[in-house]
Amino acid sequence: MIIAGIGFSSRVTAHSLTAALAALTPAPAAIAVLRTKAEVAQFQDFARAAVLPVIPVDDTAISGVPTPSFSPRIHARFNTGSVAEALALVAAGRHGAEVHLIQTRRVTADGHATVAIAETMTS
Repeated sequence: MIIAGIGFSSRVTAHSLTAALAALTPAPAAIAVLRTKAEVAQFQDFARAAVLPVIPVDDTAISGVPTPSFSPRIHARFNTGSVAEALALVAAGRHGAEVHLIQTRRVTADGHATVAIAETMTS
């Protein structure tokens, strides 16, 4: 299964999130987001239009998740290098499956959102 992890600031727009999702290849089967951000109006508008399942993830679940990308600001707040990468990895591996990133963190043109993709490895 392919999961997109999306992190965003309070200044994000639904348009920015939509553009981030549209740029993903391959297309994800679901979107992972921090539980604290899942109810943000801009995200809700985006999620309704995307018509993909949303996987809310607790902040504590991404703490300590190693990621290829590293933001000192994000590390200080969440104890991981990239919210988007950590979300994708945690959500894709939620049933104990092995996962790997197939796309590291990408930042939207306006700088208000990041997106990454992880895939469940099949045996």
